[in-house]
Amino acid sequence: MTTINQDEYMKDRKGRLVPINQISDYDLAMDSFVREQVAAAKAKNAELSEFKDRAFNECYAWLDLVAEKFGRTRGGAKGNVTFPTFDGSQQITIRVQETLTFGPELQIAKELFDECVTDWSKGANANLQAIVTDAFQVDKEGQLNTGRILSLRRVKIQDERWIKAMDAISESLQVAMSKTYINFREKDKSGKLVNIPLDIAAI
Repeated sequence: MTTINQDEYMKDRKGRLVPINQISDYDLAMDSFVREQVAAAKAKNAELSEFKDRAFNECYAWLDLVAEKFGRTRGGAKGNVTFPTFDGSQQITIRVQETLTFGPELQIAKELFDECVTDWSKGANANLQAIVTDAFQVDKEGQLNTGRILSLRRVKIQDERWIKAMDAISESLQVAMSKTYINFREKDKSGKLVNIPLDIAAI
């Protein structure tokens, strides 16, 4: 049985082993160049990930000190926290962004809305029908627009079905995902605080 020396071959795009002596110098140089750059990018990614973890940990350590000062124990990061320099020229901000979704109660809310609209559209409430219909339209990805649905709660109507629909919307709200971000900002020449660009959101 013949043993293949892997050092003498390279895989092509289809996974086939091609003898290196049959590959052009151009393709070999391109392969080497790309692998070198990707390796550097992965090293920088790891470095940035380590920096992000360290920054979060040190910020949370400061929050622990603040909590201890007032005889409290820090809970989780629930909202925006800002750490400024004494002169206000630099700051670190931690913010928590939650993505909301709806549970099965939303279907009940939609049925109640439809009942209301069906009754009221016989009169002079055609505009309201358009608002409700638009609120439950899905986007190109088939997702409901959370903001449009929640905006219905600003419409104050004293109808038992409408009120029950509002309650159903509230009960259907669920946090699908929570992501914590950290930003570093510094005042520019005009005195405006601007972000120091670091693409760490995806890490």
